[in-house]
Amino acid sequence: MNFGVIGYGYWGPNIVRNLMTLEGSQVCAIADLSPTARARAQKAYPGVTVTPNAAEVITSPEIDAIAVISPVWTHYELAKAALENGKHVFVEKPFTSTAAQGEELINLALRKNLKIMVDHTFLFTGAVRRIAQLIDQGELGSLYYYDSTRVNLGLFQHDINVLWDLAPHDLSIMDYLIKANPEGVVATGEGHLNGHEDVAYMTIYFPDRVIAHINVNWLSPVKVRTTLIGGEKRMLVWNDLEADEKVKIYDKGVQITNQEGVYKLLVNYRSGDMWSPQLEQVEALQQELSYFVDCVSAGKEPFNNGPAGLRVVKMLEAASQSLSKKGSLVYL
Repeated sequence: MNFGVIGYGYWGPNIVRNLMTLEGSQVCAIADLSPTARARAQKAYPGVTVTPNAAEVITSPEIDAIAVISPVWTHYELAKAALENGKHVFVEKPFTSTAAQGEELINLALRKNLKIMVDHTFLFTGAVRRIAQLIDQGELGSLYYYDSTRVNLGLFQHDINVLWDLAPHDLSIMDYLIKANPEGVVATGEGHLNGHEDVAYMTIYFPDRVIAHINVNWLSPVKVRTTLIGGEKRMLVWNDLEADEKVKIYDKGVQITNQEGVYKLLVNYRSGDMWSPQLEQVEALQQELSYFVDCVSAGKEPFNNGPAGLRVVKMLEAASQSLSKKGSLVYL
């Protein structure tokens, strides 16, 4: 597959590197408005066409697929142009700026018989794959909660707030693991530096009393990437910054027996062993791009497709509404 890549800033070089080393794909052209970014791309890949003009890449007859690795406010126009020109689309998270834009792109891809994949890279990590397997096998039992902390100092964005920047990672993971449609969203936050919220908290309500909470922050003195998943049988901790034993399963839980009368409620705490499963050692982005090439070649629908990206955008839109109302519940 011949790829055109639009955007060679922070994430673009990783996309190009993986596509160049992937069997069955190559990058034919890179577009970026920044002269500095273009110079870096040309130095790294002297045989690739580098241009400031995205339209030149999108309309090229020799290109099969476009990777849109640019600011979120540009995703809709670039992806739409790519689809209209018969190109499959791989688009950086979040999918679009609004749900309406996402729905339009999904419908356009359907009419053109083209594939859309949204870059939810964490779904291809050994950790998330193993967690999904444990949940599917019933190792945790019925889920109670998903609680994630994703904080660090910077990188500040000038066009979106911290929720739109960092929360898509957790929302896409949560959507993949819980496999239920959320009922409502509450979000609170504050902006201290550039007019956008740089500290935010998001709570998502699911059916069957499953609750999720996401804490994102650009102003933390330390970097934290920790997720807790609690179930009826067992509880799980995923620390993505750990070199070894990223995922730990605790055989701990609470059992409640209710005798006659509310005031005779008995709570028994159960504490057992902790174990850490072996995880597949893979580069998630390479796995994801290889999967994209396979899906296009075989005509398969990827699980991180347009609708998956749209579900995340809808939650982010609801969070933005809740933020503007100082934490009011917004139903989905």
